[in-house]
Amino acid sequence: MLEKLLTAQKRYYVWLLFLLCVITGCGLVYLQQLREGLTVTGMNRDVSWGLYISQFTYFVGVAASAVMLVLPAYFHHYKQFKRMIIFGEFMAVAAVIMCALFIVVDLGQPQRMLNVMLHPTPNSVMFYDMLVLIGYLGLNIVIGWTTLEAERLDTDPPKWVNPLIYISIIWAFSIHTVTAFLYAGIPGRHYWLTAIMAARFLSSAFCSGPSILLLLLLIVRRLTSFEPGGEAVKTLTTIIVYAMCVNVFFYLLEIFTVFYSQIPVHEEPILFLFAGHDGQLSWVSYWMWVAVGMAFLSLILLIPPQWRTNPTLLPVALVMLVAATWIDKGLGLLIGGFTPNMFETVTPYMPTGREIAVALGVYAVGALVLSLLWKIALSVKKDVNAFSD
Repeated sequence: MLEKLLTAQKRYYVWLLFLLCVITGCGLVYLQQLREGLTVTGMNRDVSWGLYISQFTYFVGVAASAVMLVLPAYFHHYKQFKRMIIFGEFMAVAAVIMCALFIVVDLGQPQRMLNVMLHPTPNSVMFYDMLVLIGYLGLNIVIGWTTLEAERLDTDPPKWVNPLIYISIIWAFSIHTVTAFLYAGIPGRHYWLTAIMAARFLSSAFCSGPSILLLLLLIVRRLTSFEPGGEAVKTLTTIIVYAMCVNVFFYLLEIFTVFYSQIPVHEEPILFLFAGHDGQLSWVSYWMWVAVGMAFLSLILLIPPQWRTNPTLLPVALVMLVAATWIDKGLGLLIGGFTPNMFETVTPYMPTGREIAVALGVYAVGALVLSLLWKIALSVKKDVNAFSD
């Protein structure tokens, strides 16, 4: 099926060339980081995780969100998702690759990655995080490619694929649960020290990931003749609404627990995120309030059925939802966990330009992988006349 990449419109190759240019430019910045070390980033002794790990966390959730298509399609035989399920699986592949790259750029020296494999430590959560991510990547590549090949040949997938599909559903929950344990297992970071962290991660993933998928499919529908299906879009939007409601509810539970208990060490991170420190707002505080506004605005637009089915309002609501969850998990989670530090002092953190450039390079790699995989999937579906609703 790789030959499908050789037949495309000119704008597709222009898009690939643009991504390659971004990857090259940001790769040169990464080479500077390799030479000079992580001092080129905004990280320091007190804030040892930054933009790279926050993006790793966010995209683990994007990868896990593919289960929101796989579970209804295979457990409940919801056939309307069959047309778009391959796109969710391939998006999971691109997301896991991005997660791995964010870990690589965060390590400073990439060869340190080998220590996890050469010297395995079963008592380390990081060891299990590596196992579940590699396993989930392999599952989605095998399942996605095999089912797409079966669709191209107009046959049923081999029977040995079904057990892998059921395993991948459980695996999807595990990858973000283990990632949450990386945070919740650190006793000195009170913002993360909560039993509901894994549940918050999963609810955030199950609204943000499908939102990104749906936005991309709406773009594909505009650029090609592929039709994901009106009923499928409606159902996926409903799933997004429920997941976002649960996500907001879980965060409000945290707010109530923290401020009703009035335990200072639990109050300080949230106060810092939303009200600053010593009367001065941090730069992240503005972002957090924007996230709150967009989260509630997205729910206002998505909860009424007549609004969430509106073709104009739906993309706007989805963009706000993705932005709100990204700010919460991609900025606030890390900064709130490290600030104030364990000595109750504030060491400010802000990503540097070079740090952002390296992150954009990883984004471009993910977009490149996704573009190649989706091009193959779209070509196969076009050949089997699946472009009509």
